[in-house]
Amino acid sequence: MKQRLCVVLLMALVCMGAVGKKKVTKQELWPNGEPMSEWFSDTVKVNVDDLGKKYVLTSYGVRQGTTDIQTREIQAVIDKAAQEGGGVVVVPKGTFYSGSLFFKQGTHLYLEEGAVLKGSDRVHDFEIRETRIEGQTCKYFVALVNADGVDGFTICGKGTIDGNGQDYWEEFWIRRQWNPQCTNKDAQRPRLTYISNSKNVTIQDVRLINSPFWTNHIYRCDHVRYLDLYIYSSTQGIKGPSTDAIDIDACHDVVVRGCYMNVNDDAVVLKGGKGTFADKAPENGPCYNILVENCHYGTVHGCMTLGSESIHDWNVIMRNCVADDTNNVLWLKMRPDTPQHYEYVLVENFTGKCRNCLLIRPWTQFYEKQEREDMPLSQCNNVTFRNIRMECGNFFNVAGSDKYALKDFTFESIDVKDFAKEKAFTQRPIDNLILKSVVVNGETIE
Repeated sequence: MKQRLCVVLLMALVCMGAVGKKKVTKQELWPNGEPMSEWFSDTVKVNVDDLGKKYVLTSYGVRQGTTDIQTREIQAVIDKAAQEGGGVVVVPKGTFYSGSLFFKQGTHLYLEEGAVLKGSDRVHDFEIRETRIEGQTCKYFVALVNADGVDGFTICGKGTIDGNGQDYWEEFWIRRQWNPQCTNKDAQRPRLTYISNSKNVTIQDVRLINSPFWTNHIYRCDHVRYLDLYIYSSTQGIKGPSTDAIDIDACHDVVVRGCYMNVNDDAVVLKGGKGTFADKAPENGPCYNILVENCHYGTVHGCMTLGSESIHDWNVIMRNCVADDTNNVLWLKMRPDTPQHYEYVLVENFTGKCRNCLLIRPWTQFYEKQEREDMPLSQCNNVTFRNIRMECGNFFNVAGSDKYALKDFTFESIDVKDFAKEKAFTQRPIDNLILKSVVVNGETIE
């Protein structure tokens, strides 16, 4: 009996020792203090071999080496995969031209290295359906790759989705020259990818280039991952207008990790609706729990932009990134015609060059204010910049307004070169502005 008791005690001590030596991982928190789920730290990519049967386009009558638009033939392969229980539509090496394609539940897209899925340069090859565009639900041209209500949808591989956008761009600038008020929707163009009402989505490793309009757009999705992507549109010569890299529209739990973005507009954009009554429209919604990390920005307008079609965004983190030539690191667009609330935003561990590190100004593009007696006052609060080492045209480009309130901003461990004429923080239109170890041009700012 005593011997058995000793064994039990010894085993208990061993277990206690094992527990004592167990590595404790610190729980990551969102800026508002809520715990970040383990999903955000999962870096394992999707294995295409786990996604089911492979349907190689050329095995089902799709021809390689032709400039013919083969939308019907490619869609037939997608439909066949869906009818047979799902699987992976494989684009083999070569170039395949198409108009709008619609993926269905259980289907996925894989692009082999050297494969190019190339969009038609004529807008009539893209269907007009009810969709979401620029903060509104309306009938408009859909994208090259579309997926609605397709949980678990994956786009992967080392190949390329090319929007073939040059002719669309040129037409846009011609229209804009003729009519300076020409809107994005007036110059009809398809997007590159549009995914809506879906969860557990992954887009990884592919090249997404030359989109006629927005490059990636998700709407009412959650648990979406953009991993190690190359996203590009022209920023010289004939520039790609409004070719945002990733538009996140009324979504939550989104990761953008390890991506390179060079586009003639904003990189990561949070959207959710616009207009005087946008907060009351059921098709609109907030964006929250957004993590952008380990990304590299070439030329972009904003590394992270909240607006111009946002109503409420919170728990947004952008960290461990480098910018080669960005206009703005964080751009908070304030629409006087829309009730907006941006809060709990963290920018940390950022290096490179920018025109403005923080830009907050009224945004009145395509402005259309209606009368509303109970119009809420827009506001930005609990915004933090930490560990910033950059060269800036203007580090702190912030304007106050009677249309919005700014409060509880923190700048901590900042060391920047600022080429603005006015000394940083001379104007302080922020209530409760906290500066900790802020060095601008070698001078500590208090």
